[in-house]
Amino acid sequence: MSVFPKEEVLKFHLGGKVATMLPKPLATQNDLCLAYTPGVAHAVKEIAANPASVFDYTAKSNLVAVVSDGTAILGLGDLGAAASIPVMEGKAVLFKSFGGVDAWPVPLAHCRQGGADTGKTDPVRVIDAVMAIAPQYGGVNLEDIASPACFEIEDRLDAALDIPVFHDDQWGTAVIALSGVMNYCEITGRPISSLKVAMNGAGAAGIRIADMCKAAGVQDLVMCDSKGVISEDRTDLNAHKRRHAAKTNAKTLRDALRGAHVFIGVSVANALSGDDVKTMADYPAIFAMANPDPEIQPAEVAAALDGKPYIMVTGRSDYPNQINNVLGFPYLFRGALDVRARTINKEMKVAAANALAALARKPATPEVAALYPREKLEFGPGYIIPKPFDRRLFEEVSFAVAEAAVKSGAAPADTDLAAVRASLAARNAAR
Repeated sequence: MSVFPKEEVLKFHLGGKVATMLPKPLATQNDLCLAYTPGVAHAVKEIAANPASVFDYTAKSNLVAVVSDGTAILGLGDLGAAASIPVMEGKAVLFKSFGGVDAWPVPLAHCRQGGADTGKTDPVRVIDAVMAIAPQYGGVNLEDIASPACFEIEDRLDAALDIPVFHDDQWGTAVIALSGVMNYCEITGRPISSLKVAMNGAGAAGIRIADMCKAAGVQDLVMCDSKGVISEDRTDLNAHKRRHAAKTNAKTLRDALRGAHVFIGVSVANALSGDDVKTMADYPAIFAMANPDPEIQPAEVAAALDGKPYIMVTGRSDYPNQINNVLGFPYLFRGALDVRARTINKEMKVAAANALAALARKPATPEVAALYPREKLEFGPGYIIPKPFDRRLFEEVSFAVAEAAVKSGAAPADTDLAAVRASLAARNAAR
């Protein structure tokens, strides 16, 4: 539950959190003619004659649709499209505040099976709705759409549209978690290819964390769902789980944890015990990211390991090493938009994780340190992930994404990356 009083929260949300800001003046008759009729006809004709110029003569180049059907709102579940709006507005606020990206909430009603307002998501209805509004936007951020429909929706939209489509619930946590795994390897000296990883949770986030870890070089990963280890001998697996089915004799999470270097949890509170942690390899990493309560409390890990070295990661802001998606999506879209990328591919996501990991290894700026007076922001077990208010994220992560987009073919090969970097630096200085 929120630590803030209900009345305080509702007062903050009163009237909404987003509004239109006009970047061009409208103070004179001449301004009116330029903005609307008759002058606007020139922009209309230019776009009709040269469709690519829509990025130049509209807000499209810096505008992202934050789309949800309200079937999986935060930790609250299926509460409908209207109830999703405060979250989508909040996402838009984060896009603008951290990435300089204009974003707008797009809650979708009547996108359930049969066109009802309740029930399971109809992927086709969501896809059709997003395809219909896509001309206005330079990117689409899918949010709080229940699994497994979210997989089909993202995959089909990404294939059909020539703008980035990104489901943050799938990929956001995965990118940040991978950066933490990379820095675990840096601290322990273990190559990522040598890690033994045990996972608990095989929903949207879990599947994509596994995808990202394997894309970065992890070879030994055992995933568990509510029925135990996802192994090759199981016959009840959907296509996404089947991709990660392991050839193993392990049947339970406890089996999978024996000798594991890294535990990654995106499941439920108290799924792990101190006795479980004791069976892991020396110097383990415990990524207990269930919210609001992690799979195991940090105090229980500390007691179980009794002075032995370890790394603890959660999804909470009141503990060190928080996995916070705001470290990812604003900069993934910033980098993609700046080079007009057609997609946000694996190479761009891994590049973002690498940039995040590298930034955590740099000394914190005085400004960031002042915001976290109770923490020692020096690279090590208690600081493997940068803080959201580190202004260097804007340039470092965004540029890494932009560069990867060009090198991987997701953006035009003739993109002037030096100019992109200079522009990011100038905008960051002006913020």
